[in-house]
Amino acid sequence: AGNIAAVTGIRSAAAGVTLSRDKDFTPFEAIRHYSDPVVTVAVEPKSMKDLPKFIDALRSLAKADASLQVTTNQETGEALLAGMGELHLEITVYRIEEEQNIKVKVSPPIVVYREGIEGSNRGSAFEGKSPNRHNRFFFEIEALPTDVVAALRSGDLGDGPVRSGDAKEVGNKFGELGMNKDIMRKIYAINGTNVLVNDTKGIQNLHETRELIIEAFNEVCVKGPIADEPVQGMFVRLVDAKLHEDAIHRGPAQTIPAVRNGIKGAMMRARTVLLEPMQKAFVSVPNDWLGPVTREVTTRRGIIEDMPSEGAVTTVVGVIPIAETFGFSNDIRAASQGRAVWNTENLGFEILPPQLFDKVVGEIRQRKGLKPEPNPESYYAD
Repeated sequence: AGNIAAVTGIRSAAAGVTLSRDKDFTPFEAIRHYSDPVVTVAVEPKSMKDLPKFIDALRSLAKADASLQVTTNQETGEALLAGMGELHLEITVYRIEEEQNIKVKVSPPIVVYREGIEGSNRGSAFEGKSPNRHNRFFFEIEALPTDVVAALRSGDLGDGPVRSGDAKEVGNKFGELGMNKDIMRKIYAINGTNVLVNDTKGIQNLHETRELIIEAFNEVCVKGPIADEPVQGMFVRLVDAKLHEDAIHRGPAQTIPAVRNGIKGAMMRARTVLLEPMQKAFVSVPNDWLGPVTREVTTRRGIIEDMPSEGAVTTVVGVIPIAETFGFSNDIRAASQGRAVWNTENLGFEILPPQLFDKVVGEIRQRKGLKPEPNPESYYAD
């Protein structure tokens, strides 16, 4: 035990896989990565003749680094690299240029935000209507408890549509985490850290629209109502429905918009907020440069949590929004005249301060080609 081996020539291998000569074997437990990529850049080769080599290099990097997400446009050669932070992506680009000898163009970094639920519309269900007005779905939404979100993120509760035969078992797992197991046994689907439950009673023909309801739920989880950003930690309950008796009037073109608008409207009624990714920084610096380093952290909306000292060196422990960390490496070097040593870890997401909400939402929506302000609750009632 404890040996390190090098194996070459296995092109299909990726980080985290188990290799064996035997067909029947038990693989090692998969390595779970609990941190989602929070910064994205667009990268493309400066010369189109390097495109095939560039795409191969990206595939190789994605295999070796499970925390890197790569999306490629095969026609234009543009790739979106999503990683843990600015430094992570800088290293990735460096490897493309230096190891593969491919010169690339890189866009400014973009922070990936999340949308979440701050309140609840329990007791005030939002009604989503189909375009033909013959179908109506009523939704109540609230935030999931933090321990349930953690269990969903770890994969302990599964992901995707939940079969009727498995709903009781899955519901019991939620019950062990303190949720109402009777309600959770009627679970329809899980999408990431979001949950959809059918909490209706005796609705005729509802089972025929189950897949369409789940499809609309998944669409909302990918693009929320505030800024088309992914949603997390949302508990959606379908509490009532009124369906047309003729199946032709409750097909996909009717059911999906009704459910999508119903969920988005309920989210607005329950108070949807924007969540920004956070990072904890540990900066060790000689005491003579402590002042400039702490100022560098606090001017980036950072909060200093601790400053333990050991001899002539102090470690500044601070929490900083990732949106404020661009250029942090160079600025810390300058503030400490190159004497600081630091590392970081991602801390998940926290609610964006209210005073920044309009500005950040407006910037995201402008970048995505959307109108400046999110649609109000009333928009989804029409």
